Amino acid sequence: MTSVGYWFFLIMSQHRIYLDNNATTRMLPSVEKVMADAWRTAFANPGSQHSFGREARNLLNSSRDTVAEVLHCEPSEVIFTSGGTESINAAIHGLTAGRRGVIATTAGEHPATTASCARAAEGGLRTVTMPVNRNGLLCDEELDQLPWDEIKLVVVILAHNETGVIQDLDHIGELCEQYRVPLLLDAVQAVGKIAVDFRATRATALAFGAHKFHGPRGIGGLLLREGVKLMPFLEGGHQESGRRAGTEPVPLIAGMAEALRNFHESQGDHVESVTGLRNELQKLLAEGASPVVVHGTDAERLPNTLSIAFPGLSGEAMLVNFDLEGIACSLGSTCASGSAEPAPALLAMGVDPDVCMASVRFSVSCLNTQEEVQEAARRICEVVRRMRSTSR
Repeated sequence: MTSVGYWFFLIMSQHRIYLDNNATTRMLPSVEKVMADAWRTAFANPGSQHSFGREARNLLNSSRDTVAEVLHCEPSEVIFTSGGTESINAAIHGLTAGRRGVIATTAGEHPATTASCARAAEGGLRTVTMPVNRNGLLCDEELDQLPWDEIKLVVVILAHNETGVIQDLDHIGELCEQYRVPLLLDAVQAVGKIAVDFRATRATALAFGAHKFHGPRGIGGLLLREGVKLMPFLEGGHQESGRRAGTEPVPLIAGMAEALRNFHESQGDHVESVTGLRNELQKLLAEGASPVVVHGTDAERLPNTLSIAFPGLSGEAMLVNFDLEGIACSLGSTCASGSAEPAPALLAMGVDPDVCMASVRFSVSCLNTQEEVQEAARRICEVVRRMRSTSR
């Protein structure tokens, strides 16, 4: 090894590598700059009538226009919220309050959805689960058998936070239109990672959060189709056309719009480079830590997400050992961490429970490098081989 190679190896071996971008992402420098400027120039309440308030209102409106342009909706259809969880809760509450019947969801929905559906059950609604196949996609032939005369809301996770599988919406969208049932999309992992066209999805509402695509935490949005009434989840003011009370955090909103604009303008290169990093990591782990099981490989997946099992090992034990080696990853949904139960999404796909328990999730971003991915794969393979050798 040359002296340059030795020093590169030494630096990389001490370098922590972040591969948990489905949990949250680093903010882009341009986002930080836009927000810093906004804190200085648009600090006022955008509802105020003086010049300071008008400056804040102008930035709020231009940010709303950016979000609407990227996501293919009208600016009036954009409701700013505190993030994906509030957006999902607000939509489920607002579209079902006071109603009786059924909410249909996919197996393995995010806890923001399942907990909100459980709360709706206290008011008389029950939940039915729409089955998925081994790739995590909805079984179209079984959707026709749902009790459509009772269904009041359908909730679908557009891109799964654990597996990265992107749902096929064609048939469920057709059925929702046919039976005039609102369709809510949890697009928290999709927006800012793949192209999302609100009109094309046929959705009634769509939830997203900025910190999943290099924007700030504490801000997100709910797209709501024009003309649909939504009972407010938060009350107390006229903001967001009376649909979400609370003074709008303009600098956060501006940061989210900048992050979304950045993705939109570099979308092709972004998706290609991130897919390349994910595929490189998958290939190196399959070669160096076999046997492995990659979940959702026969379906379209988010370009950045790799859900992979190392049979015979404990996912929780691997997580600890990877962290000791400077690799940040996840067992799946951060909001559900701490649970020793197999992931419901994987079980619904027919994955053996033992394989579920041996699964971890790596999620890269545009801020990762090929060198980081190669070094991460080396460390991960070493950990897996060591753990397997000591478990025999």
